[in-house]
Amino acid sequence: MSEEIPSPTPSPENGPSLSIIPLGGVGEIGMNSTVLEFGNDILVIDAGLMFPDPEMLGVDIVIPDFTYLLENRDRVRAIVLTHGHEDHIGGLPFLLRELKVPVYGTRLTLGFVKDKLKEHELDSEAELITVKPRDVVDIGCFRVEFIRVTHSIVDGVGLGITTPVGRVVHTGDFKIDPTPVDGEIMDLRTFSEYGDKGTLVFLSDSTNASQGGYTFSEKEVRRGLEDIFRKAKGRIVVATFASNIHRVQQIMDVAVMYGRKVILNGKSMIANAQIALDMGYLKMPPETWLRIEALKDLADDKVVLITTGSQGEPMSALTRMAANEHKHFQIKKGDTVVLSSKMIPGNERAVTRIINHLFKRGADVFYEKVSEVHVSGHASKEELKLMLSLVRPKYFIPVHGEYRHLVYHSQLARKVGIPDENIFIIDDGEVMEFTADGARRAGMVQAGRVLIDGKVPGGVESVVLRDRMKLAHDGVVIVILAIEKLTGKVVSGPDIVSRGFVFEDASQELLAEVRDLVMDTLLVMIPEAKGDMSLVSARVRSALKKFINKRLERRPMILPVIMEV
Repeated sequence: MSEEIPSPTPSPENGPSLSIIPLGGVGEIGMNSTVLEFGNDILVIDAGLMFPDPEMLGVDIVIPDFTYLLENRDRVRAIVLTHGHEDHIGGLPFLLRELKVPVYGTRLTLGFVKDKLKEHELDSEAELITVKPRDVVDIGCFRVEFIRVTHSIVDGVGLGITTPVGRVVHTGDFKIDPTPVDGEIMDLRTFSEYGDKGTLVFLSDSTNASQGGYTFSEKEVRRGLEDIFRKAKGRIVVATFASNIHRVQQIMDVAVMYGRKVILNGKSMIANAQIALDMGYLKMPPETWLRIEALKDLADDKVVLITTGSQGEPMSALTRMAANEHKHFQIKKGDTVVLSSKMIPGNERAVTRIINHLFKRGADVFYEKVSEVHVSGHASKEELKLMLSLVRPKYFIPVHGEYRHLVYHSQLARKVGIPDENIFIIDDGEVMEFTADGARRAGMVQAGRVLIDGKVPGGVESVVLRDRMKLAHDGVVIVILAIEKLTGKVVSGPDIVSRGFVFEDASQELLAEVRDLVMDTLLVMIPEAKGDMSLVSARVRSALKKFINKRLERRPMILPVIMEV
């Protein structure tokens, strides 16, 4: 571990204090991003995304509000990445489009980042700096040491950050896996050294803080896979996360053991596997990985298909297979399907629907609740207590979890002797200030969620989302008519078009009443409006809103379309 760097002259604006500000990742799963700030230097840890809640209609992803960083762009020195999962790197393209700063990460992490930036046509502009565990880099007044951790992705690191007021340790996502697939053991010794030399603030992964005991090793999955492969007579389909290279490696190893060929399916699965193969993180005998077109020439008992879609995503490969809409692969009786992942909270219904469809098509289906085909990548209670005991921080901030996870993690910190007044559960945007002598809550900065729909710049405004929800729940009624400009006479319409409101063929009587109401409103309103069609439109909307609400207790979106001719 590096020696402590000398303290720079304190900033007259901030004084000799370190600010830690989460922009995402506390009180929620995903969207991880944390800011460290001292004087004129800002260091950003991760820039992740989260997937939308069901009520976020039409939204593709959710990223943190990076306004604070953009307002202080001249002080942002770099972004450091802990690992290559989407909830830690997925927001990078949107941030780097506005902020040109170096990005530090391990080889595989930056390999995934390059591919992501290429999609956004930002790869030529980005300054990506590769580091490896035990490397130490100076970024502004911060000295950052990268510490190897074990997780469900290759090349994960925690961070030991020496600041002018003390040391900060950030675990990133981790579990303590004594038998990792790649043999790269977690560097507990370096974490312990930070404890020996004194750690001011500790930020630690809370995702599994409610789970007792220890998280099983990734190698435990292999036994479950071997048992399934040994019994399967037909084709085998395994759905998992595209970034879980260790899992893909184990599936390939077992496939080779049983003389099967491997076909990868899904854009992200193929891209990530190719990156990992090129970098040497994924290993397989020649001619093991075949293109999907080779399916037609393979016997059923020689096929293993590794695919995306383990969370029931609507357009994923597994979903299309279950619906019999996949171009190359249709599920049939005798197939074996393995969902080698955990159901992310909120996705249970979609995943269950997929499982039911697969069973209907005659497949044998294995998933976490009925077979040992998945282990978590996050530390459980005993591992979290061990890390707290090794690092022995003065102050503790649980991160990376819903509020209940942060509370559970705080309880563990109390059990290992950290005083209650030195434990802080904070919100996105909340500023924690630390000095060598104390800590305090120091207000808020702008933070929150930005909803991304396709490539719409700036995200989806809340009013747009509200309109989508209204359309989804109550539908829309469109009133179309033409009015002669000179006389104010209705020359065409009103035509009533509805979608998601009532079935028009079965509701002619109701729609006739709507037309009559519109005509009655126009007779009164057109003379009063004196040619101002916006007033006419507002009155029609108001009259229809009252009528429909009184008659049906419904509140559809009402859109008058009035043309002057």
